[in-house]
Amino acid sequence: MAKMKGFAMLRIGEVGWIEKEAPECGPLDAICKPLAIAICTSDVHTVWEGAVGPRENMILGHEGCAEVVAVGSEVKDFKPGDRVLVPAITPDWNSLEAQAGYSMHSSGMLAGWKFSNFKDGLDSELFHVNDADGNLAHMPEGMTLEEACMLSDMVPTGFHGVELADVQFGDTVLVIGIGPVGLMAVRGCALRGASRIIAVGTRKACVDVAKQYGATDFISYKNGSIEDQVLAMTDGKGVDRVVIAGGTVETFESAVKSLKAGGKIGNVNYLGSGDYITIPRVEWGVGMGHKNICGGLMPGGRLRMEKLGSLITNGQVDVKPLCTHVFHGWKHIPEALQLMKDKPADLIKPVVILDDEIKF
Repeated sequence: MAKMKGFAMLRIGEVGWIEKEAPECGPLDAICKPLAIAICTSDVHTVWEGAVGPRENMILGHEGCAEVVAVGSEVKDFKPGDRVLVPAITPDWNSLEAQAGYSMHSSGMLAGWKFSNFKDGLDSELFHVNDADGNLAHMPEGMTLEEACMLSDMVPTGFHGVELADVQFGDTVLVIGIGPVGLMAVRGCALRGASRIIAVGTRKACVDVAKQYGATDFISYKNGSIEDQVLAMTDGKGVDRVVIAGGTVETFESAVKSLKAGGKIGNVNYLGSGDYITIPRVEWGVGMGHKNICGGLMPGGRLRMEKLGSLITNGQVDVKPLCTHVFHGWKHIPEALQLMKDKPADLIKPVVILDDEIKF
């Protein structure tokens, strides 16, 4: 078997470079080599919190863009040499769950999330994509590698939070957490017609981009509880919708307390620790307040990538401000991962352009 090198989670709390067998290509699949990768907070949860359980020698990475190296005999729309967008979620499109409308849970809950969950990810010389025609998308002409990386997860996840919250024209929306996913949620709310977007976040780099994307008001958790500040800003009425893109299991309490009766909460935050979420009984209308809570994994697949890519190429979404730290070379992957863990004040998202060979 051919060998490949990659950057892996060796066990909970430990990462490093390893060599593994290269993946094989099935008749519907593709083998790709990454052109650039981005690091996600989910990687931090997975490695240092053990959020999805123990993993040994699992190659990390679920955000990036790539060049096709090989395709299976049944693949129709892609060929070696094509530059492609790679969604973080790659469903099994012939599954019953996909037919029911929940492709992200194909073959089991969250099982559309394969890369760096139960399958080797993108941080390697080669990686495998199941159902290539259904999951890959051609990279639009003129799109930068950095922009393409944001389409894997940041844009679709942030936008899915907006979809789950069912944001409508004229709504007042609270976005909790304005890291890269939350920033995309802010932009999604603006595109959906929200009249007021209240963003929770303190880092200046993120606040500045949130303003650019359409946030109208800001809250700092350092100034008191989120709900008290929201109620003060809305004359005690609360907000129509909440998108949760950061925080902990306790964050749901603030979201419910900030929400009007009949409102909706869309959660796309990866809860890396804790056993139960906290829902306040009285403010939830003692169970009858029509305050709907919906948490969902972003949809994947080719059509989603093509539509979101069109928003970028046609000037509706500018993701370049997210890419605050751009590196060149494989050796910078550990540094980029550590940055995402430490989250310095000037960081939004690190991207590594893979324009050399792995050496270790």
